[in-house]
Amino acid sequence: MKRLLPLFVLGVFLSLATTAAAKDYQVTGPVVDLKDDAIVVKKGDENWEIARDKNTKTIGSIKKGDRVMIKYKMTATSIESKEPAKGKSEAKPGTKPSTKTP
Repeated sequence: MKRLLPLFVLGVFLSLATTAAAKDYQVTGPVVDLKDDAIVVKKGDENWEIARDKNTKTIGSIKKGDRVMIKYKMTATSIESKEPAKGKSEAKPGTKPSTKTP
């Protein structure tokens, strides 16, 4: 029993880590355009273009007008730090703060 506990804990940890890695999303709608590297689906009034590659699993043949359900993940490809925006409460350079009281 004591031998199985570390394996059980490791299994739970790995399953949680893979689940938290990237959330699954889905979109359903008619195919507007179909390319080798992307598929465009109409959702409401908007066209959603979702990239695809050789690893994308496709079940059945798909053509324009077919209604499809696409499962996808969003993963950051780069992150760049930016300076924080200056708030309106900061005084402009060269001006003095107001000393009037209501």
